[in-house]
Amino acid sequence: MEMQNTIGSEAAISGIALHTGLRVHLRMKPAPENTGIVFRRTDMPGSPEVRAFAPNVIDVRRATTIAAPSKAYVVTVEHIMAALHAARVDNVYVEMDNAEPPIADGSAGPYFKMIREAGIREQNAPAKIWTAKAPLYVENGATTMVVLPSDVFRISCTVAFGETALDTQFHSLEITPESFEKELGPCRTFAAYRDLAQLIAAGLAKGGSLDNAVILHDGAIISNDGLRFPNELVRHKIMDMIGDLFLTGKRVRAHVIAIKPGHPTNVQLAKTMLAADTVGK
Repeated sequence: MEMQNTIGSEAAISGIALHTGLRVHLRMKPAPENTGIVFRRTDMPGSPEVRAFAPNVIDVRRATTIAAPSKAYVVTVEHIMAALHAARVDNVYVEMDNAEPPIADGSAGPYFKMIREAGIREQNAPAKIWTAKAPLYVENGATTMVVLPSDVFRISCTVAFGETALDTQFHSLEITPESFEKELGPCRTFAAYRDLAQLIAAGLAKGGSLDNAVILHDGAIISNDGLRFPNELVRHKIMDMIGDLFLTGKRVRAHVIAIKPGHPTNVQLAKTMLAADTVGK
């Protein structure tokens, strides 16, 4: 029987947040069995908490934002959630002195490394695992997502942005700690240049730069150090899905097939998965 896990010791990271542009200090702490992933806003009176859970999502514009009735909210949780999901960490407190975690290099790699260095400690309760009992289907505009029963967690994904000849991409991968560390964790966030004005007008991307993002512009892919993989864009989309689907509060064990996914449909799918989990209970 698979058991729940937490981290073995505290771990910390500091840096600039992508959308708010603020400097933030983040610390992960071990948490008891059945806690889930809980964010604490240490900059707010009483350090209010918000659980990373699909019903707590309040915004999916270019990132996933969660909030609690206490008015505590956290922006851009998906990279941390992806690293925790892939590392099979079920219970942890994530303390932050601002509303958004550091973007680091734009990938989940630094978070996964931090978790690995803190160590994984097995706990005394069975792991909560979401499995597909029957196919699920979500469609929203150009996005289609299908979940099929599987003995492993696999994501097969296709993206196309129409910006460059290289941005129609496909990748399929079984998600394990090892595959995530090598093939998904290093993949950075990206944006089309034509969307930047809209992002800025919406008060987003204040901390964005070529140090933490890849830009698609005028038929070119612009990056400080080139692409880390020929299909880095679709790999990053898979990484985002791993994080957003952990908002079910359970490790996922299913084959997820996605065409042009994004945070709105990722979260919609997580909610659909939660609803399916309650059928017959």
